[in-house]
Amino acid sequence: MTALIDDILQRAADDGRISDEEALLLYTDAPFHALGEAADAVRRRRYPQGIVTYLIDRNINYTNVCVTACKFCAFYRAPKHAEGWSHDLDEILRRCGEAVELGATQVMLQGGHHPDYGVDYYVELFSAVKRAYPQLVIHSIGPSEILHMAKVSGVSIEDAIKAIKEAGLDSIAGAGAEMLPDRPRKAIAPLKESGARWLEVMEVAHHLGVESTATMMMGTGETNAERIEHMRMIRDVQDRTGGFRAFIPWTYQPENNHLKGRTQATSLEYLRLIAVARLFFHNVAHLQASWLTTGKDVGQLALHMGVDDLGSIMLEENVISSAGAKHRSNLMDLVHLIRSAGRIPAQRDTLYNHLTVHWTPDDDPTDDRVTSHFSSIVNV
Repeated sequence: MTALIDDILQRAADDGRISDEEALLLYTDAPFHALGEAADAVRRRRYPQGIVTYLIDRNINYTNVCVTACKFCAFYRAPKHAEGWSHDLDEILRRCGEAVELGATQVMLQGGHHPDYGVDYYVELFSAVKRAYPQLVIHSIGPSEILHMAKVSGVSIEDAIKAIKEAGLDSIAGAGAEMLPDRPRKAIAPLKESGARWLEVMEVAHHLGVESTATMMMGTGETNAERIEHMRMIRDVQDRTGGFRAFIPWTYQPENNHLKGRTQATSLEYLRLIAVARLFFHNVAHLQASWLTTGKDVGQLALHMGVDDLGSIMLEENVISSAGAKHRSNLMDLVHLIRSAGRIPAQRDTLYNHLTVHWTPDDDPTDDRVTSHFSSIVNV
């Protein structure tokens, strides 16, 4: 067994393709340090300068009204619920303006599946943001929202994507992936589309020139094999389209929702998954650690397990924080976290182009206004 694991680790470290069965064996049985070393070897070969990137963006939720009622979600409210709300366009544009003033290059517009919001709503929303702030990249919504708007408007997925792309959507977030295999997905989100359908929307978008990221929520009762199956499903689509820019796993947050009897993934489970992901996704360029759900200490450890990106400062985040994620960061903290891990921090854009590389500590930013701010689900 040891010789077999060593062989798989070496092949993966050399950027060879490994099977899902081999990935599962590495996830469950590979020595932790050997696993991390192999994953970091992939990172070093791909990014030999040792640069770790971050993004400044704002997550703006336009409504918390949703008909899908996912059990793990603490953010949504059913239609006509007293705590349901929707922001008007002026408020959304005001928040976009604040983000631009703080150096944001991207905005993520996301919300619930509002029963009245079809394609026309999103066309108006994206068009207005692009007119007011053409410098902002709209990396927003996910396959679930696209399926919902297409259903409300009675149009095809293709037509919905074409319309919102023309209106200003630049790329699609990996939102709504959760767990893609059928059994765990039905357990946590029985009213949501299947994982195969989620991937179908992504594949259509990729073929229409709209790229995306891919995510994974771990820690809701799925098996180790189902975690690997989730990644296999994504890799299969990537083989055909090449449209996923990054893989972003994160851990389930257990507060204030209806998903009972589940626990979060441990830090060790998360770090092992991160390392296996870097070895498994030979065809996905970037791997992002979720400091928001795991904490900055685990996020920093992930930089030694193949990670090359720490994601966003998140000037605003309401969905995951409403389920208990309490980790905050400002720009200077995140840069220090990267530098103290022996890496070189760099601000990136949505396409992973480097905007500013902080080659030495003298280059590090000093603007303490750029800090994550998480609102409650009521005061948003």
